[in-house]
Amino acid sequence: MDTIKSRLVAIGILIVLCVWALWPRIVTVRVPGPDGRMRDSTTREVNLKKGLDLQGGIHLALELDESRGAVANRGEAIDRALKVIRTRIDEFGVAEPLVQKLGAGRIVVELAGISDPARGKEIVQRSAYLEFQMTDEDGVFRQALPAIDRALAAAGVSERSLGRAVADSAPSPAAPSSAAEDILGGPVARDTSRAPGRRDNAADTLGGSLLQGPLSPLLFGGSMPGQYLVAEEKVPVVEAMLARPEAARLVPRGIVLRWGSEALSRGARSFRPLYALVERPIMTGEYLTNAQARLDQLTTGAVVDFQLSRRGGRTFERETGRHVNDYMAIVLDQKVQSQPPVIRSQIGSRGQIELGNASLQDAQDLALVLKAGSLPAPLQIVEERTVGPSLGRDSIAQGTQAGIVGLVLVVLIVATYYRLAGLLAVAALPLYALFTLGGFAALGATLTLPGVAGFVLSIGMAVDANVLIFERIREELALGKSVRLAVDAGFKMAMNAIVDSNVTTILTALFLYWVGTGPVRGFAVTLILGILSSMITAIFVTRTFFLMYLERRPGLQTLSI
Repeated sequence: MDTIKSRLVAIGILIVLCVWALWPRIVTVRVPGPDGRMRDSTTREVNLKKGLDLQGGIHLALELDESRGAVANRGEAIDRALKVIRTRIDEFGVAEPLVQKLGAGRIVVELAGISDPARGKEIVQRSAYLEFQMTDEDGVFRQALPAIDRALAAAGVSERSLGRAVADSAPSPAAPSSAAEDILGGPVARDTSRAPGRRDNAADTLGGSLLQGPLSPLLFGGSMPGQYLVAEEKVPVVEAMLARPEAARLVPRGIVLRWGSEALSRGARSFRPLYALVERPIMTGEYLTNAQARLDQLTTGAVVDFQLSRRGGRTFERETGRHVNDYMAIVLDQKVQSQPPVIRSQIGSRGQIELGNASLQDAQDLALVLKAGSLPAPLQIVEERTVGPSLGRDSIAQGTQAGIVGLVLVVLIVATYYRLAGLLAVAALPLYALFTLGGFAALGATLTLPGVAGFVLSIGMAVDANVLIFERIREELALGKSVRLAVDAGFKMAMNAIVDSNVTTILTALFLYWVGTGPVRGFAVTLILGILSSMITAIFVTRTFFLMYLERRPGLQTLSI
């Protein structure tokens, strides 16, 4: 009797531990508040993680994009990218994400339950390289335009040769003034006599002497030094011309060209700003320590407030002090964000990035990637799978249905063939399921669709050990032993076969876990937990039920088996 009590206490402790592991927990996620700042929000969830295929989401496999040049240290770059992506995903607020390195050069990202896959991909892939660069105050690029035009013309490059016919509304050499008026919304005074080095006029069409070249007629002076406006439909043409080696080699040293992130409206037409910037930035995002998104109360536009480290603040203050009344472009991933502001005074460790017409969500995404840091190299998606929530619900429903069908068949077969002994084994099955799921929750494992398949498979394996035990008990009863001695001998003599079969299966599952990824690992983990739970229920729990049954019937002469 003492043995039965101690066994029941042990079973009770296991039940309590599994229930505690599965008990709903309070989960904290970061969500945007009314003021645009990220806040913590709590919710209760069952402490059992569901994989991508059960609740929907995206699966991404990423590798370094070396199309623009080889990465010096690929291993170090992958490790740093892994850390950056993990930080971004944590800030993004996805519950239980999977971010891991696969092999030596691939990163696997699984975002389960995400409602906006495109946004998730953008956050993962975004380089987030931040630079503060001064505009071309002295018009160095403007002075180089005649030489670029001559080089392109000599190479036979024209808008038509690039496969772009000139639209009727595009500026033509015969009527440059009316075209410029159409763009800038007012009369344009063409000034071809300005001395080189002077700042561009806000209403400058680059001078009549340059309008005969392939490139210059497509560029119009903007509202600040170094800014040029290009009709939206002409952007591919200008990009193609500037990419030509004849033009690229004539761009002045120390000057880089960057497109604006947003188009500008001038009258009824849309134009994309092109900026000539000083190549050497006065500050980069490596000194950025914090970033917060919010809505500006005056303009209602989205802005990102940033803070620099102490060293970065000193450098930024010194550099901005040297460029008071100059224009500073904020460049993110080689695109100029909004309109470059004028430096009115020295700027210390705090500043802000205005995002113009961008939404608050865009500002929040920018803030979190800035805080996480920039990627050491661009990443390309080499594999992508998207699972909708409806598919996940269908998978859960089908897995549940398969589990119920399998359980019913096992119960019917075992109870019919082994009768009372089979019913005692069936009574242990609910505890088997509890122990398996509790082990999942305790280990923090993720339940996937292959894992559900492994769980259903292990239901049959849960009574496999009982089959060996029951057959051995039958043999002992046939030899004329008493019921109690036959039961004791059955559990004892079948132990070696049970351990051998289960250990070999566990070794196979461990090998699957070692060499497999994602779904294969989920199947292996479920199989291992199922085997361990089946051994506990078959060897320990079922025998306890036998002992309790025999304790109540000390004079039992035969066993229904």
